[in-house]
Amino acid sequence: MTDRLSIALAQVNFTVGDIAGNLRLIRAKWDEAAALGADLVLFSELAVCGYPPEDLVLRPRFQAEARAAVEALAAESGPGRPGLIVGAPWVEKDKLYNAAFLIDAGKIAAIRLKHELPNYGVFDEKRVFAAGPLPGPVTFRGVRLGLMICEDMWFPDVAECLAETGAEMLVIPNGSPFDAGKKDVRLNLAAARVVETGLPLVYVNQVGGQDELVFDGASFVLNADRTFALAMPDFVEGLAVSHWRREAKGWVCAPAATDAAAAAPVGRLEAIWQAMTVGLRDYVGKNRFPGVVIGLSGGIDSALTAACAVDALGADKVWAVMMPYAYTSSESLEDAAECAKLLGIRYDIVPIAPAVEAFQGMLQPAFDGRPRDITEENLQSRVRGITLMALSNKFGHMVLTTGNKSEMSVGYATLYGDTCGGYSVLKDVYKTTVYELSRFRNQSRLDGLLGPVGRVIPERIITRPPTAELRPDQTDQDSLPPYDQLDQILECLVEGEMGADEIIAKGFPREVVTRVQHLLYIAEYKRRQAPPGVKITRRNFGRDRRYPITNAFRDTV
Repeated sequence: MTDRLSIALAQVNFTVGDIAGNLRLIRAKWDEAAALGADLVLFSELAVCGYPPEDLVLRPRFQAEARAAVEALAAESGPGRPGLIVGAPWVEKDKLYNAAFLIDAGKIAAIRLKHELPNYGVFDEKRVFAAGPLPGPVTFRGVRLGLMICEDMWFPDVAECLAETGAEMLVIPNGSPFDAGKKDVRLNLAAARVVETGLPLVYVNQVGGQDELVFDGASFVLNADRTFALAMPDFVEGLAVSHWRREAKGWVCAPAATDAAAAAPVGRLEAIWQAMTVGLRDYVGKNRFPGVVIGLSGGIDSALTAACAVDALGADKVWAVMMPYAYTSSESLEDAAECAKLLGIRYDIVPIAPAVEAFQGMLQPAFDGRPRDITEENLQSRVRGITLMALSNKFGHMVLTTGNKSEMSVGYATLYGDTCGGYSVLKDVYKTTVYELSRFRNQSRLDGLLGPVGRVIPERIITRPPTAELRPDQTDQDSLPPYDQLDQILECLVEGEMGADEIIAKGFPREVVTRVQHLLYIAEYKRRQAPPGVKITRRNFGRDRRYPITNAFRDTV
């Protein structure tokens, strides 16, 4: 029986569907861990195929290739090599499972099947996987490991079963996506399992972007007394080795003093900025776009989007285009140009008057006798969308949409105009947070990002009243409540799922609450056609909040 064990935590950015590429990453970390003297390497949930695979996992060929990859890893293990814990989809008796494999000594030494399948928010695993039975421990070189997969930690049953059947520590591969506040939730749940079982716990989470989801890593080790023995940084790939010894009361992990900074709380705005940049970087990179093109209007949303893109991709991959019309102010022209200069990005001006006037002339016979209204305003936005998409088609750059969550919530966006594009970094960011992030980025440049140090957004962009500039002297507040009020009401409606009467009881005006709720409901058809964007809050549009487009329900107040 061994009294020493070294477990390497591999925090890796896998790609869904790239089984060959994921195998290369697994082998590279395996070799690195072997060089550091590790006995066992723990990878995140479904590492072999990437997480979440969604309906891709239902394809028989996909299942077969994932199984072959696991078997290949088993064949490569052997004397002198660390063991592995990796995840992959697995078919047994015509049922498909989310599985984790202990690989050692040239074989698959044990298989454990995920018991708790999440079926809420962004998760719908019950749709594609069968639930495994409550597991017992797996034995690795004389140590009984309580292997449980991600959601199995969120409830007490699996950990309790493992403790009762002789597990000596809990080992948990995860695919837990970021949202603001999620890290504290994970830590509290992990601490609860430690208290309930009296066992130490090893938690490994993946890192990187996958469509709307961003995984923040932040892997850690808790001893049985709930103290941190090791903590890995947020949003960064890496490998860390935890060193364990058997004592009279059980296994204890030696503290890794150098990881103290990683365990420190990350500020809210820093975490959001990291999630936005990682999500954008991986969406562009994994889908092989050469860069992004942005309509830079001189407003705060497009300026912040451009700053995020430069931090994520580098200035050479960001192309800004100003598309002025008759209502574009000199201040907007000056501010957009200054913002592009501060960021060091390509900046072009494409006037849209010829196209707008051509559309107006083309439609004049049909519109004859009717006054100008929002239709003509929206023509400007749609011409800008067509212009950006033409540049995207010609040069390959993805159009980066610039709308925020406040606008998308109430439909203050033009369908096929400012909603067009391939991705949106602000889709789940309320307008008040846009202002906070703009000030934050002007004061901070996080390590590892690619943008310039110092101010990147002109101060006047932050202080000017927001406007779409689709008519003379227009401001957002002509059509919407003040953003600080609007965002609080929206958070109650979207994140809180509160009724109108509950929100009114908080002191908000009845007519404003009912109007905002009505706008939220009738804009569903726009959101359904909007591009994907980084999930930031605990309830984003698309994956978390799924409302019908045709919806006659309204609160009675």
